[in-house]
Amino acid sequence: MTDSKPDIKDEPELIETSSLDDTQTTPVLDRGSVDPVYQAKAHVLNNAIQHIGMGKYQWELFVLVGFGWAADNMWPIITSLILPAVALEFNQKKPPLLSLAQNIGLLAGAIFWGFGCDIFGRRLAFNATIGVTAVFGLVAAGSPNFAAIGCFAALWSVGVGGNLPVDSAVFLEFLPGSHQYLLTILSIFWALAQLLATLVAWPLLGYHTCSKEQTTPCTKSQNFGWRYFLLAMGGFSMICFILRFVFFTLYESPKFLMGKGKDAEAVSTVQKVALKNGKTSPLSLADLEIHNAVGQQGTDTAAALRRKLEKINLEHVRALFQTRKLAYSTTLIMIIWASIGLAYPLYNAFIPYTLNSRGAEFGDGSVYLTYRNSLIIAVLGIPGALLGGVLVEVPRLGRKGALALSTVLTGVFLFGSTTARNSNSLLGWNCAFNFMSNIMYAVLYAYTPEIFPTKDRGTGNALTASANRIFGIMAPIIAIYANLETAAPVYVSGSLFIAAGVLVCLLPFESQGKASL
Repeated sequence: MTDSKPDIKDEPELIETSSLDDTQTTPVLDRGSVDPVYQAKAHVLNNAIQHIGMGKYQWELFVLVGFGWAADNMWPIITSLILPAVALEFNQKKPPLLSLAQNIGLLAGAIFWGFGCDIFGRRLAFNATIGVTAVFGLVAAGSPNFAAIGCFAALWSVGVGGNLPVDSAVFLEFLPGSHQYLLTILSIFWALAQLLATLVAWPLLGYHTCSKEQTTPCTKSQNFGWRYFLLAMGGFSMICFILRFVFFTLYESPKFLMGKGKDAEAVSTVQKVALKNGKTSPLSLADLEIHNAVGQQGTDTAAALRRKLEKINLEHVRALFQTRKLAYSTTLIMIIWASIGLAYPLYNAFIPYTLNSRGAEFGDGSVYLTYRNSLIIAVLGIPGALLGGVLVEVPRLGRKGALALSTVLTGVFLFGSTTARNSNSLLGWNCAFNFMSNIMYAVLYAYTPEIFPTKDRGTGNALTASANRIFGIMAPIIAIYANLETAAPVYVSGSLFIAAGVLVCLLPFESQGKASL
């Protein structure tokens, strides 16, 4: 023992707290909406994460989760960007079938990874989703026919479909309640991904794609742009996977571990996060075990087998409907996601195709101009995502107000696009649509996981994502029979956005300024 004080720079900061059970965070869900023992422990862990604060671990995770946000938007955009070129090369009479294959993969991915991460944990799903996307995206560049590119689009979409339900759960469970607005800011990666995809597509597809006006058949050698484009985007996703898997250590979610009865591992994870942030946490195993209403889980082989068998039941789904208010909230948010799931791809997935066909109608439908305009539209998404992060913290407006307003305005601007009489006015309406839709998605992606308890969050995200993807499958089917060169799909899409915005006002929970369970 010496009287000298340790150098603060060399020692982790000790977080002083009177009690981790003190009411320092207000939960989003009402008491009684979830299991009381789980709720009490989640409250303790919320306070422990809040005491650690926002540090190095969370900021690194913010960037890496951003890769998942980027993939969630980038790959559907990639499909829409290559659609005109692929249809020309393979002489496909029903181009929306490629979007249909993609949406089937997105649905499968949302169900498998969303429900699976509540069973086998967040770590495996977090790394695998973007890896699957990268591999099949690269392989797709060698597709010999339309059926092959459709199959590979479905397979890369299995990975893409898991990014939203998994990544939002991972990030939220390590995020202090005071910084939950960062879930909204994450959508900047969503907008940047659209910008990156269109920026790369402009030279590759703009200069290496057959023209719709050419009279000779479109050959592979004339139309190599979309293959170069898939190689570039698949390579980018592979770099993202390597950065996640090789250069970052993701700890399993402490609330996920606690929900599985692994209290000691949950405490250990909190201590590791605190250490990486240069701090120490006073959280101990006793802080959690004091809330145990029953004995510890069995540790013998028979008990382990029973737990494995229990994992395949619908307990996580039932938990989201166990009270009237929680059931109402879960049902309503699924309907909203379903409505947007049909409305958004019905229009956005075919923007390059629409710009090309209607541009030809206006007399300026060159391939170069089509992708230039797609880039301009993408740029407007960035300020939209940033504004969404600001609006969710505006008093009295909150998550619900920002979401309702942006969703309704997205539909209004779509109706406005039907009045366009030249390419420039159509471009203007599409820019407004993309600006507002990025605000909408920024708020929706943040609000949705906040209203689910952690132990069922992956399942809740999977339900909403699945509803979104199921209705997304309907979009290309409608597009095939409604004719993309008419205004019919636009009217359907705009109406659905406005209806979804009205439904948002009926949601029972406002998560602004509250910590998620």
